[in-house]
Amino acid sequence: MVGRAARSKRPTRPAPKPPGLASVLARNIRMLQERREREEATATLEERIAGAITRFSGTMRFVYVHVVAYGFWILANLGVVPGVPKFDPSFVILAMVASVEAIFLSTFILITQNRMSAAADKRAELDLQISLLAEHEVTKLAALLSAIAERLGIETEVDAEVDELKQDVAPETVLDEIEEHRQ
Repeated sequence: MVGRAARSKRPTRPAPKPPGLASVLARNIRMLQERREREEATATLEERIAGAITRFSGTMRFVYVHVVAYGFWILANLGVVPGVPKFDPSFVILAMVASVEAIFLSTFILITQNRMSAAADKRAELDLQISLLAEHEVTKLAALLSAIAERLGIETEVDAEVDELKQDVAPETVLDEIEEHRQ
């Protein structure tokens, strides 16, 4: 969860560049972090609550709380705890409480997973777009280098492969081929 200070519009100043880290990479890391913070800040109250519950339910503290609470409930209703009357001797109420808790926990987890899935879909779409752009740029570079080599009269043993590399890849054709092989 992002604090109020992180949600406010504060000017971003360039972080000092760690040694060995390219400035472009450092900028990209910073931009991705700022993007995550913005997305977290725009999450609805319900999404933030579901996320907090999901994060807590995935901790050992959650397990310890349940061991103590359910353990006390069971021991009290077995008559082991002195001074505490049996309030659920057949454990029907305990079963109902555990079932209702499971229903709500699974719902909160699904809400959180849906949100995480949407973010993953955005990242996958970005990855695909960048990959397609890089493939297109490499294709153009191969064509340019081939033209330069031809103009300078340079022949290589990979000239046949270069002709193939100079062709743009049609993503829809690749997807069709992948789907055909899956069947």
